[in-house]
Amino acid sequence: MLTYAIFAGLLFGLYFGLVGLGLNLVFGVMRIVNLAHGDFLMLGGFLAFWLFNLYAVNPIPAVAIAFALFLLAGLPIYYLLVPRLLAARDPEMLSIILFFGFSQVIEAIATIAFGTSERSIPGVALGNAVQWVARLFGASYEPGPVTLLGQSFPLAWVASGVASALAVLFIYLYLYRTRLGYLTRAVMVSREEAISTGIDVHRVSAIAFGIGIALAAVAGVFAPFMLGSITPAMGVDVTITSFTVIVIGSLGNPLGTVLGGIVYGISYMFMQSYFSSWANLLPYLLLIAILLVRPSGLLGRQVRRA
Repeated sequence: MLTYAIFAGLLFGLYFGLVGLGLNLVFGVMRIVNLAHGDFLMLGGFLAFWLFNLYAVNPIPAVAIAFALFLLAGLPIYYLLVPRLLAARDPEMLSIILFFGFSQVIEAIATIAFGTSERSIPGVALGNAVQWVARLFGASYEPGPVTLLGQSFPLAWVASGVASALAVLFIYLYLYRTRLGYLTRAVMVSREEAISTGIDVHRVSAIAFGIGIALAAVAGVFAPFMLGSITPAMGVDVTITSFTVIVIGSLGNPLGTVLGGIVYGISYMFMQSYFSSWANLLPYLLLIAILLVRPSGLLGRQVRRA
């Protein structure tokens, strides 16, 4: 039981790292709090649901579709909401109010469009998608549980863990191996200095905002498998979980979100295994504990020295 909880926690932790990754990227670049983050994840889940049910599109192709659509959608949303917000005297506090309202609008529209019923995607859909990918690389795979280090895990857990690891790799390469990433990190360090050196901070921020909500949508594609189902009302809980993950790692440090996700994932599996009746309180307990013990997050000191 202990070994299973640890390895299952690692898989869930990678997924929760993906859940919080976009939120932390947006905060790191713009210092705004996107309380609609969980709602974008919810929309990504419904996109995957309808792609599968209407067009038989499996979850793995749906990942690319969700990323592209939400990246493009993020650009007009940024220019509509964020520049005026950043010009305000207290953008962080105003962003909480603005995006809380935006979250309520998204939830209301989703409820009208999709209803209140919980939706899910059959696990066989992901199995078929993984089988299709294996064939592309000349390998064979029979859908079913995956055995790791003597422990058997659902395919969805492993697939979402791999997808999350690839998303983290993408963010690392974006931030540290591309010119746009260098500009993004400059804006993260000091927006005013970036402006003074001629960087188009709005273009850089708009792309980062688009990537942030696109990553949320990608996490949403795997939500029916990792969270059990999707519903228009799930956004608030997902946003709270995302905040817990990024506060554990460090606010403003996107790659620290991975550490926060792993800590949260292992804690979550231990709670599910030994104190299941308390599992729903875990995000709040961890959030309170980390704010009392280490408000800067586990990687906060390293970030300040950078």
